[in-house]
Amino acid sequence: MLIHFLRHAEAEDEVDSDFNRRLTTKGLEQAEKVGKFCVRSGLIPDVILSSPVLRARQTAEIVGQATGSTPVIEDWLACGMEPEMLYKKLSTHSEHETVFLVGHEPDFSCAISSLLGVSDPSAILIRKASVTAVDAPWLEAGAGRLQFSIPARLM
Repeated sequence: MLIHFLRHAEAEDEVDSDFNRRLTTKGLEQAEKVGKFCVRSGLIPDVILSSPVLRARQTAEIVGQATGSTPVIEDWLACGMEPEMLYKKLSTHSEHETVFLVGHEPDFSCAISSLLGVSDPSAILIRKASVTAVDAPWLEAGAGRLQFSIPARLM
């Protein structure tokens, strides 16, 4: 499985709740840039799985629109996801070769470092609106291989 970790784009500062923070104008532009980059680069997901948090859903919808994919909202991708949960939940999507996950930090750096067998998650920097691809022949710690990590500003 090729897993693309897409951190949500830039969101407004906390308003009434962290869950309801919307993308800023810059965040909307970042998400559109990611979607166009994915299409140009042939990065078309079999499925997009998104956190239910508004800023992640908005990012997933914009990228999904560009790539022709309808995001599936998954509660387990909300803030606080543990790598073990990722392995368990992604195993139910084993029919997919290319999966996009839209979510949050520090969840993604922890998951990626676990997949790569890196002991310190702070060694992995996941910027907003970046795409990081990890090839995971099987879903367990240390089984992954980093393919690339590209921030929106380079897309």
